Amino acid sequence: MSARSLRGRAAIVGVGGAGWGEAPGRSAIELLAEASLAAIADAGLRLEDIDGLCAATSTHAFPTLSVAEYLGIHPVFFDGTNIGGASFEMHLLQAALALDAGVCNAVLICYGSNQRSAGGRLVSLSEPQWHETPFRPRHPITAYALAAQRHMYEFGTTREMLADIAVAARQWANLNPDAFARGPLTREDVLSARMVSDPLTSRDCCLVTDGGAACVVVRADRAKDLHRKPVYVLGVGGAHSHRSITQMADLTRTAAVESGARAFAMAGLGCADVDLVMLYDAFTITTLLFLEDLGFCPKGEGGRFVQDGAIAPGGKLAVNTNGGGLSCVHPGMYGLFLILEAVTQLRGEAGARQLSKCDVALCHGNGGTLSSQVTTLLGSEATL
Repeated sequence: MSARSLRGRAAIVGVGGAGWGEAPGRSAIELLAEASLAAIADAGLRLEDIDGLCAATSTHAFPTLSVAEYLGIHPVFFDGTNIGGASFEMHLLQAALALDAGVCNAVLICYGSNQRSAGGRLVSLSEPQWHETPFRPRHPITAYALAAQRHMYEFGTTREMLADIAVAARQWANLNPDAFARGPLTREDVLSARMVSDPLTSRDCCLVTDGGAACVVVRADRAKDLHRKPVYVLGVGGAHSHRSITQMADLTRTAAVESGARAFAMAGLGCADVDLVMLYDAFTITTLLFLEDLGFCPKGEGGRFVQDGAIAPGGKLAVNTNGGGLSCVHPGMYGLFLILEAVTQLRGEAGARQLSKCDVALCHGNGGTLSSQVTTLLGSEATL
């Protein structure tokens, strides 16, 4: 079986969210369960219909065991792969493979975190390695600041260019009633905010929120019998490059180069076919790097590509239409929230932020300190 043969054979038929922003008094698994039940109901299925489970959390060593017990299900297929924020894009590939092989019939992919209300700060599972510890980095921010500094040095990227990414995200968030951070945000607001790790200010960094998210995936032939508009998995590609940021071969080039190429090849599509780009924007520099590495602009041109509202509402490319991790929601691991927004747009249900044309959406997950990259292409029925 070739990778291309998986194109369009699985579909997302339900999505759900819970507790975005602040959810005091609710645990991480409660938020995960609430989002899961919402996704199952959205699909028109029952809890007992779920026989596949994919989960990754920052609070459970054995996530599928904990989640299955809490929900009261007994899946025949389960996967707890955890590569950070990119886990959920990879779960889509694993779900598609299991469904296509006939191992199971309905896969729940889920996540939940109460990071904000539990008193958490911006943290990462990418703990400092032995060769980093003597320098007392503040992870993950220090790692991403290194990438930003190097990009500035090599390509003339400026802090103003990075600030425009945060401003664009806020403009999208202002159209999204579910976004946690709304209201005016200017380039000067970003530049004058508290410096966290040079050149990144607090406004260059993602939110710290609570939140749960989930989706349900079934075989494409079954999807047509359910009551929601299916969103088809057209292509998925993943890549690893390093564990520690000090082992990253080139701070300006991520493994998204490889993951994107694999996803586009499976889908038989290119950048020109994409209507919506959902990128893991834990920091402003990640949006810039991924736009370059996925092929939306040449290497080194990302800063100029995003300037002056180019990725904001009405710009030349729709990027992170929910407001992203910078202004919508970011409860520790954000990758599944990318998928939820893409499904919402592909269904035509995004309200004031709805794109006039949305048949192909790209979701790109990032894990660790630019360590794992997984790219997914989703499409409407028109893409089959």
